[in-house]
Amino acid sequence: MKKLIINILKYLFFLAFGIFLLWLSFRKLDLKEVWTDILSADYFWISLAILCAVIAHLFRALRWNVLINSMGYKTRVSTTFYAVFIGYMANTAVPRMGEFMRCGVLSRKEKIPFNALFGSVISERIFDMLVLLILLFSVLFFQWSFVGDFVGRMTTPFFEALSNNSLALIMLSILGTLILAGIVYIRYRYHHKIKELPGYHKVEKMLFELYDGILAIKRMEHKWRFIIYTILIWFFYALMVYLPFFMLPETSHLSFMASVTFLAIGSLGIVAPVPGGIGAYHFIGKAVLVELYRIDPSAAISFVTITHAGQTLLHIFVGGLTYFVMFFVDHKKPLNEKS
Repeated sequence: MKKLIINILKYLFFLAFGIFLLWLSFRKLDLKEVWTDILSADYFWISLAILCAVIAHLFRALRWNVLINSMGYKTRVSTTFYAVFIGYMANTAVPRMGEFMRCGVLSRKEKIPFNALFGSVISERIFDMLVLLILLFSVLFFQWSFVGDFVGRMTTPFFEALSNNSLALIMLSILGTLILAGIVYIRYRYHHKIKELPGYHKVEKMLFELYDGILAIKRMEHKWRFIIYTILIWFFYALMVYLPFFMLPETSHLSFMASVTFLAIGSLGIVAPVPGGIGAYHFIGKAVLVELYRIDPSAAISFVTITHAGQTLLHIFVGGLTYFVMFFVDHKKPLNEKS
């Protein structure tokens, strides 16, 4: 009960933080002008961006299949695709819930151990984080003269906060090291007694499956296929940003490179622990367009509002539809069901 209350309070805190960022994004703007931009936008381009999102999620499902198959389990592209969309739908409501949700529904549908699937998702997320970091550093390296001042303005408050709280950070680091050392010591000093504890072997099996899933990326047979799928995922992500540029006159001149820059920096708003990226995506996306590309603030907030709403509606509608199809329409026998 106590843990549930803490999780609810944590959720409400990040939701409130997202709403605060949303307020910061819209304050001092003429809302009538923003509404006019939203109504006059050419939604043909946002529909193409939504199609690109569906294709990107399809490649994400294909890439996940490569990892799952490397662990010795079978999956259908259709069920993996459904699970991916259901995960995005869950993330819209609760940050990071999507990873648990997509593993849970696929585990139930295809009879694959949940922990193995979750381990493969962790591996997948680590790889995607590396890709995002490569994108960020590439944008900074090749466009430093263009984005350097912007990065400085955005990160100065963060580094000032670090320097002002350096003693606390050092103490926390020491405490974390001591706790880790204590766990390692207890594990090796009392490992025989620990093995006799009830439920030990069940936990050990769970951790082994999780570890096995994480290592799936290392031993998979089709590494190049995994890399190609990853490139295609991020290419279509960039198209998801680039195509909507044409829906507003103020952003129609922006290049594909601008979409890569927006994707690299704007993704920080999506990965923030805020429900559906609300507020964080708007704040960062508006800052990129206004500070880097000198887009009118009203047009900038209109752009991020439309694109965010389009992605959110896609995930909610298609995620709900795929859940219905997965469990109420698709009655195929699980591929890994023991006979």
